[in-house]
Amino acid sequence: MAMQAHAKQQNVQTQEKTLYRILLIIGFVHLLNDAIQALVPAMFPILEQSMGLSFTQLGIIAFALNITSSLIQPVIGLYTDKKPSPYALPIGLCFTFFGVLGLAFAPSFWYVVLSVIFIGLGSATFHPEGSRVAYMAAGKRRGMAQSIYQVGGNAGQAMAPLITALILVPLGQFGAIWFTIIAALAIGLLVYIARWYSAQIIAIAKRPQTNKAAVKLSPAHRKMVVFAICLLIFLVFARSWFHAGITNFFAFYIIEKFSLTIAQAQGYIFVFLLAGAIGTFAGGPLADRFGKRNMIMLSMLASAPLALVLPYASPIATYFLLGVIGFIILSSFSVTVVYAQVLIPGKIGTVSGLIIGLAFGMGAIGSVALGWFADHFGLTNTMLFTVALPLIGILSFFLPADQKLDEMNG
Repeated sequence: MAMQAHAKQQNVQTQEKTLYRILLIIGFVHLLNDAIQALVPAMFPILEQSMGLSFTQLGIIAFALNITSSLIQPVIGLYTDKKPSPYALPIGLCFTFFGVLGLAFAPSFWYVVLSVIFIGLGSATFHPEGSRVAYMAAGKRRGMAQSIYQVGGNAGQAMAPLITALILVPLGQFGAIWFTIIAALAIGLLVYIARWYSAQIIAIAKRPQTNKAAVKLSPAHRKMVVFAICLLIFLVFARSWFHAGITNFFAFYIIEKFSLTIAQAQGYIFVFLLAGAIGTFAGGPLADRFGKRNMIMLSMLASAPLALVLPYASPIATYFLLGVIGFIILSSFSVTVVYAQVLIPGKIGTVSGLIIGLAFGMGAIGSVALGWFADHFGLTNTMLFTVALPLIGILSFFLPADQKLDEMNG
């Protein structure tokens, strides 16, 4: 009996141990994956000049990428919650590899659209299972693990302006060919992760099953969960529209307003995205201290007045404002995922698909809408609409408090 108790204690300690090696690898692959995704909006100024594309066509390209990389995620997450699929990770990045190859050689608009669909499919496969890997390696530090995983993605997105300035401006569209090396590196790392993941599945299957009863929700609590998850998705949806407006079209706005070159304008976007990556990492520990709902509220409401000032700022002030706004508004990026995991416990893939995929990816629709708006009403009016979006964060007051969720989950 003593030996069994000791073995059980060791098993619990193993399950609670945070595996930073796995977290750092999956976070790094997230960086590589999202850097490849960032290649697409980074190419917009190049494609606009070389192919003579309209803002609406650029919005359609962004839509094609995000609709495949994001809206498919809940479906994949729902499937992998029932049947975890470790080797879907490297297989998905193979789609990305061929998408990047196609993008480098695409001769026309529709070939570009087809190529970004392949990139989107690879990303859609990666994110739910990548989030599950982070969850499995987290031990007790769920918030920290999610921050490590998510900051990799945001850091990858922050590379878009550098990609434009250092690779695409001098090399043009064909410069995308270099990203096949990045895709190949990601595939190799994911093969390693898939082997570890497979071993974990076998180990979990061998563990003795506990008779812990599932928490049964009352009808009132069930309605609260449905309302809260819908509201959370809407808030992330609004944040993603704002993010799409800044990353896809703000460079065109300041090129026109400040008479900048493409490379100079991308410096502003880099500041926004880099600050957002730092904010993503900081958000998890801050939420542990001040509460998840409070961080979600703060991220949108504190950024709203700064965003409203943005169209009227000088070139130097714009740098500062973009940095502060990026840090604040994306500080809740990982927090919204953890909050949703508490709302719907045990559905890691589904939650990842809903929050990272569906809600954030609805920026795809925002990209098309904002592109159409810019074509018909001008960049200035488009930016005035974009900077007002964080005001929607006032609705976060209606989210259940952290204490309420803890009570509900027993």
